[in-house]
Amino acid sequence: MKKIIITGGCGFIGSNLVRYMLKKKFFVINIDKLTYSGNHYNLRNINSKNYIFYKGDFGDKKKLKKIINKYKPEAIFNVAAETHVDRSIDSPEAFIKSNIISVFNLLEVIRGFSKKRKIKLIHISTDEVYGDIKSMRSDEKYPYQPSSPYSASKASADHLIKSYVRTYNLPAIISNCSNNYGNNQFPEKLIPKMIFNILNNKTLPIYAKGKNSREWIHVYDHCRALYCLFKNGKNGNSYNVGSGENLSNIQLVKKLIKVFRQKSIKIGKNVKIKFVKDRPGHDFRYALDSKKISKEMSWKPKLSLEKGLSMTIDWYLKNPNFFKRISKNFNYKRLGLKL
Repeated sequence: MKKIIITGGCGFIGSNLVRYMLKKKFFVINIDKLTYSGNHYNLRNINSKNYIFYKGDFGDKKKLKKIINKYKPEAIFNVAAETHVDRSIDSPEAFIKSNIISVFNLLEVIRGFSKKRKIKLIHISTDEVYGDIKSMRSDEKYPYQPSSPYSASKASADHLIKSYVRTYNLPAIISNCSNNYGNNQFPEKLIPKMIFNILNNKTLPIYAKGKNSREWIHVYDHCRALYCLFKNGKNGNSYNVGSGENLSNIQLVKKLIKVFRQKSIKIGKNVKIKFVKDRPGHDFRYALDSKKISKEMSWKPKLSLEKGLSMTIDWYLKNPNFFKRISKNFNYKRLGLKL
């Protein structure tokens, strides 16, 4: 049985990837330091003999070496990261430590094992490294122009990884993915925050006038893409992973409300869109050209946005304990206002 490590496996994308890879008959080692967005609830009901959890920082070189020596994994999927732009505006140091320093330590550990065994690194990055895309769509050759401490830290990690591929011939592949949504997502992100507020009869805060455009992909389709990259990705390559479906934030929130109404779910009188002060340096539009992964691996998303949103709402309705379990770590106050 093939063994893999998933870092940040108790978070949103990580927990979905853990479940996906277990279904693909992998032995999964999950390393997560359980910060505010990591939650054991995300992996409840997993009693598989092919799954094991280690609490800790994936950048802890000593601990990571012991785990690799014990299990001899074929690959490491690096999902762990600080991800929320607003938090990076308030507290950039945490993003530098997690998204750059820990990635450096991870690369050094992999390099140390390179003479004994090749460990493939699948690094999960973001479309935000390309910055503000005024028109067209950014392909993998588009220049990096990060705008926030978050996207700059992810861009730094991407560059560092590519330098290790070229200098040390490390086997590594990068996924630059668009905005994910789906099960287990921490409600500081737009879609789960709106779902939480609708279910709790709260206003729906949207930055500026809600015209900022994002490309959305269901986390299940991202996990499918990551599996394809593990199987068929070319060493040293980056692959954009997107749906091609762009909506402005105001359009997205209105679509969410529409899906709620289609399900005959009562919406409270306080559920109204409220425009709030924009975040500093807010990129207007992200849009990916994902032809490369489609052409090389015949991958394309299976879930339309409307279907994915419906599934996501159903999941939150069926899992009310999710919000209860994370409520202590959920900061209801607005972040990202420090200048």
